[in-house]
Amino acid sequence: MIDKQWGSAAEAVADIPDGASLAVGGFGLAGNPIALIEALLAQGTTQLSIVSNNCGVDDWGLGILLAAQRIRKMTSSYVGENKEFERQFLSGELELELTPQGTLAEKLRAGGSGIAAFYTQTGVGTQVAEGGLPRRYNSDGTIAVASPPKDVRSFGEAGSEREYVLEEAITTDYALVHAAVGDRHGNLVFNKAARNFNPLAAMAGRVCIAQVERLVEPGEIDPDRVHLPGVFVHRIIEVGEDAPKRIERRTVSAPAAKEGA
Repeated sequence: MIDKQWGSAAEAVADIPDGASLAVGGFGLAGNPIALIEALLAQGTTQLSIVSNNCGVDDWGLGILLAAQRIRKMTSSYVGENKEFERQFLSGELELELTPQGTLAEKLRAGGSGIAAFYTQTGVGTQVAEGGLPRRYNSDGTIAVASPPKDVRSFGEAGSEREYVLEEAITTDYALVHAAVGDRHGNLVFNKAARNFNPLAAMAGRVCIAQVERLVEPGEIDPDRVHLPGVFVHRIIEVGEDAPKRIERRTVSAPAAKEGA
C-alpha cells in the first residue's frame, strides 16, 4: 500500500497552479482545512475556482483567500457571513454560482461516484431551473453573467407526474479537507459537523489533500469507523490536535436567577 503522508502543508499544495478548481470542505467554520488554505495563500496561487458550502468569514477559512483576491469564482450554497464576499460580488470582482445546499452536496457526491448528472425536484419553478440568477455583475451594477436555464422533465411518482430539474455533477482539480483522524493509507474519520461536506469535497477532487489532527498507523482505525476510505485521498498531513479552530457564533445562556432572589 502507498504511504500517502507528506511532510508539510506547503509541500502538499505546492503543485496547485493558478486557475485551478478546488472542492474545499467545511460547514460554517467547522472542519475548515485551515493549514492547507494558509499554505495556499502563502504560495500566492490565484484565479482559483472554489466549490465549498460557504466562504468562511472575513478573517478565517476561505475568507483569507478571498480577502487577498485569490478567488475568481465561488460555487456555494450560503454566503451570508462575509462582508468582503458581498463587496466583491456586487462590484463585479467575484463570480458566484449559488446552489441549493442539498443539491450542492449531491453534485459533489455524484462527481466522486462517476455519475454525470441527476434530476431533482429542488429548484423547480425558480430561477435555479429557469435561469437568470446573477453570477457576475458589471462594475455599474448591471448583470454581466446570468445562470442559464436547465432541463426540466416530468417523471412519474406515486401515480402522478412531477417535474424535476437536471443538475450536473461537480468534479475539481483538487480537494482540500480536514479530518479528526487519518492513517497513512488515507482512511479518514471526521468529527460531528465537520463530516457534513468534507467527505463529499474529498470525493469530488481528482487529487485530494487531507489535513488530520491525528495521524495513526494503518490498521489502527476500526474499518467499521472509517467515514471516507483512502481510495479517495492522495496526500495527507498531520496538523496536531491543538490545531486552531474557530466558533462561528458563540452564544451562551443567561445565568439562571437564584431562587428567592
